[in-house]
Amino acid sequence: MSKQIYLDNSATTFPKPDEVYKFMDHFYRTHGVSPGRSGFDAAIEAEEVVMGTRKILTKLFNGDDPNRLTFSYNASDSLNMVINGMTEKGDHVVTTMLEHNSVLRPLHHLVLDGTIEVNHVTFDDHGYVNPEDIKKAIKKNTKMVIVNHSSNIIGTVQPIGEIGKICKEAGVYLVVDASQSAGIIPIDMKTMNIDILVFTGHKCLMGPTGIGGSYVMENVPIKGTRFGGTGVRSAQETHLTEFPYRMECGTLNLVGVAGLNAGIKWVLDQGIEKLHNDEIMLWNKLRKGLQQIDGVTTYCAESTQNQNAVLSFNVKGFEAGDVGMMLDVDYNIASRTGLQCAPKVHERIGTKEIHGTCRLSVGPFNTEEHIDAAIEAVRDIACIKR
Repeated sequence: MSKQIYLDNSATTFPKPDEVYKFMDHFYRTHGVSPGRSGFDAAIEAEEVVMGTRKILTKLFNGDDPNRLTFSYNASDSLNMVINGMTEKGDHVVTTMLEHNSVLRPLHHLVLDGTIEVNHVTFDDHGYVNPEDIKKAIKKNTKMVIVNHSSNIIGTVQPIGEIGKICKEAGVYLVVDASQSAGIIPIDMKTMNIDILVFTGHKCLMGPTGIGGSYVMENVPIKGTRFGGTGVRSAQETHLTEFPYRMECGTLNLVGVAGLNAGIKWVLDQGIEKLHNDEIMLWNKLRKGLQQIDGVTTYCAESTQNQNAVLSFNVKGFEAGDVGMMLDVDYNIASRTGLQCAPKVHERIGTKEIHGTCRLSVGPFNTEEHIDAAIEAVRDIACIKR
C-alpha cells in the first residue's frame, strides 16, 4: 500500500516535526515528575519548561504576564471554562454562525438553563462576518462577543482587529477562538483588542493532542470554575484566585506542555509567514484543480487573502461520507467528512441537509504531489456513473 496522503490537518496536524517527538520522549524520561510541587532538581527543571512555554506563548500573542497564560486539555476545555466563568444570569452574548460546537454547545446549555441569551451573527457569501453586524447585535446587557478567528470548514480568517475595536468602544469583552489560527496567523491581543484568547496545541502550534489553553488579559472578570490541588497554600479551603491557579488545578499534562514547547519553537524557526504562504499556495492549487472538475462544488472564498488552507467540497451524486471513504480506501487520502462540529456553517452554506461536506486541509508537510494526487482522485470519483 502506498503511503497515506494526510489532508486532515484542520483536525490535527500530522505528522509532527521530529523535534517534537524527540523532545517529548527525552523530557518525559528525565523529568516526568510533578512540576513545581517539590524542591528536587527534576521538579524544578520540569517547572522551568512549563514556565518557559507560558513565556513563549505569551510573547507569541503579545501578552504581558506569563502567569495569565494557562493550560487545559484543549480549546474546547478552555472555552467551557471561559464561557461559564464569564457569564451571569441575565447576560447577553454575541457570537457567529462560524463557530465550532466548543462555543455553540456551552452557550446553548446556558440558554436552556435560562442563564443567558445569545445572538448568532451570520457571514456573507464569501465567508466573512461584517463587523457592523456585530455592532448592531450588541445590547445593553451584552457581556461578551465570541468569534472564531478562522473557520474549520471554509477557512476564512475574520477581521478580528475591526471587531475588537467595536467591542472596546461598546465596553464588552472579546473572546477569540484561535484553534485554527494560533501558529499560522499572527495574533496581537493588544492591537486587536482581544480580552481572552483560546488556543489548542495539536493543530498549527504542532504540539500533541491533550494540551491547549487560554490567555486572559488584565481586568477581565473571569471566575474560576474548577477547584482542587495547586501545590500552593494547601491549608486554604478555597481555591486560589491568582493566575495561573484560577484557571488550573491538579497536575498538568506535563508531556503535553513539553511537546507544545517543542512545537512552538519549530513553528517559530520555520517562520509563521512562510508556513502560511506555503500552505496557501497548495490550497490555491487544490481549489483551482477541484473547481475545474465537472460535478464538484467547492465552499470557499476565491482569494488567498484572509484565508487558511482549508477547503470543503461535494461531488454531485455522492454523499460526502462516501467521497471520504473512497478517498481513503481507493486512494489512501485522509479527509474529514460530515458537519465537522460546526453545524451552523453548514446551515448557512446550504449543506446541512445533505450531511455536510468532504474537507481537505493542508499542513506543513504536504507537497504539490499530494495536491495533484487529491485532485486526480476527486476527478476519478466525479467520473463514476451514478
